Amino acid sequence: MKCNKCEKPATFHITERVGGKEQWEELHLCEDCAREYLSRSSEPQESESLASALLQHLKIGQTAEELSKLDKKTCPVCGITFYEFRHHGRLGCPNDYLCFQEQLEQLVENIHGATVHTGKRPKKSTCMLDKQTQLIRLRRDMRDAVHAEDYERASVLRDQIRELEDEGS
Repeated sequence: MKCNKCEKPATFHITERVGGKEQWEELHLCEDCAREYLSRSSEPQESESLASALLQHLKIGQTAEELSKLDKKTCPVCGITFYEFRHHGRLGCPNDYLCFQEQLEQLVENIHGATVHTGKRPKKSTCMLDKQTQLIRLRRDMRDAVHAEDYERASVLRDQIRELEDEGS
């Protein structure tokens, strides 16, 4: 999603009450435009405390530096970076929830209102999850072995992948 003020990708999404209870305004802003918007916000209402809290969070340099460090964080299983997740909005494998747990907890809580599943689960979910994780890891290792031209290791990994896939049939 693009910033409402410029063409950069929007990283801040602000929803403010306008007028009555049922009227809302959604703003999608990049970091620079959000900083500018929040610094010139002059409404002395509830939104000012929210605006000042967000502005406090947007300390110049600090946020950009932390975000660039975070963007480089990579899942050891599927290899997806946090930047790729932010850009595409999709995780690469179940292990990403552990790898990016700290960053995802607040996001999941904001979206779903909780971080603990309370509904029904399939009976074989744990077994299948472990198998999928193992298959992802083996496929990644096989791809790396082929790139390194270690074809013997790649063939061993291929056979392990076939064995795991045949177990599910």
